[in-house]
Amino acid sequence: MRTGSAQPSPQGYHTPLALLLGLAGAAWAVSIWQADTSREMPMGPVSFMATWATMMAAMMFPSAAPMVLTFRRLQAGRRQPGSLTASTLAFVAGYLAVWTAFGVLALAARTLLEPAGLMLAGRTVTGVLLVVAGLYQLSPWKHACLSSCRTPLGFLLGSWRDGVGGSFRMGLQHGLYCLGCCWLLFALLLPLGLMNLAAMAALTLLVSAEKLLPLGDRFGRAVGIGLAAAGLMVLAL
Repeated sequence: MRTGSAQPSPQGYHTPLALLLGLAGAAWAVSIWQADTSREMPMGPVSFMATWATMMAAMMFPSAAPMVLTFRRLQAGRRQPGSLTASTLAFVAGYLAVWTAFGVLALAARTLLEPAGLMLAGRTVTGVLLVVAGLYQLSPWKHACLSSCRTPLGFLLGSWRDGVGGSFRMGLQHGLYCLGCCWLLFALLLPLGLMNLAAMAALTLLVSAEKLLPLGDRFGRAVGIGLAAAGLMVLAL
């Protein structure tokens, strides 16, 4: 990969980090407000997707920050047409597009299951999902996706594409790895409650620990064992 001599200033790193964390904080504030108002108003498709997008920003931006900052650092050293800001926004947009698409699938599952009473009665659904999510935490597919999320430089060097369009495609690819890493964990929000703030906070901490801590992969496996055991207990009650 050819790089130029120019390097971004420290402020060039701090600004996007502050923006990502600031957006995550704002999304958490909106999520808390939504959790309060959702008790009084039914959630239709539009409000569901708005809530989902806000939740993804709140829960995923902190753990995605190292990848975005590494992308920006590499992009800043290249001499290409288009602005650094446009490329960074395209990368983040591609990432969010994947999670938005997953939200559409979550909405479809909610629409299908809720009339059958499975979303509310849900002990069996919750137990099964906990077991499946726990076993997935131990699977090679989870490990492969998590490894890509834990090594931003390796992922970016191995999948680099030039231009704003290439940045968007890289964001999509990273989003797919991230989705592969976490999708069953987020599926737990369906039986536990989409606006269950305690579950949201626990999942945010888990995802961040898996991706950011030195022993995050081992922590994720330990959590998987705990989830599977909890699911078996729920099913046995």
